[in-house]
Amino acid sequence: MKDVIIATTNRGKVEEIRRLLSDQFDEIHSLLDFQDEIIVNEDSPYYAENAMKKARKVGDHFGMPALADDSGLEVAALGGRPGIHSSRYGRNDEERISRLLKELEGLPWETRGAAFKAYVALYLPRKDRCYVFYGELKGYIGFEKHGSGGFGYDPVFYSPELDKYLAELSTEEKNTLSHRGRAIAALKKFIGNKKGLGTREK
Repeated sequence: MKDVIIATTNRGKVEEIRRLLSDQFDEIHSLLDFQDEIIVNEDSPYYAENAMKKARKVGDHFGMPALADDSGLEVAALGGRPGIHSSRYGRNDEERISRLLKELEGLPWETRGAAFKAYVALYLPRKDRCYVFYGELKGYIGFEKHGSGGFGYDPVFYSPELDKYLAELSTEEKNTLSHRGRAIAALKKFIGNKKGLGTREK
């Protein structure tokens, strides 16, 4: 398949998505590969709409298929926060984790339920079509950081299904089982079932 551009400058996301989709596209670019400054106002309260906005803006700018995701961590005890604002909960991963743990301080394990949610949008500019795929991973927020892998909230997110914190997973395990990995698995299945539609922008 032909080129696609990932609509993000987040290196962790870029590497994760590249590994997951290396067998689907000839070349996988990201905004890190270009000097163009693309500003997208992610003002929607819905993950899917923000993902579509990013994919459309970047796809139209570069004239190639674009992939964007909007994801977040929703903690039940915090009324679903940080949610749509997960990436803006602090200036960096350390600040975001520190704020989250402080807000949950004193709460017992059984009340620390959470879910990672991801919406991945694939936009085909020549066809003016946008497709959205969803993935979710349920778990709990721990009391301290564990593991040295991953990024974002991975060190404090425990998955009973995997019996590990996300930062303790190998890259291959996380790519297969994470919320984003599951959304992209749905995307790959869609591409395989829709070869006539495909991502070949000829």
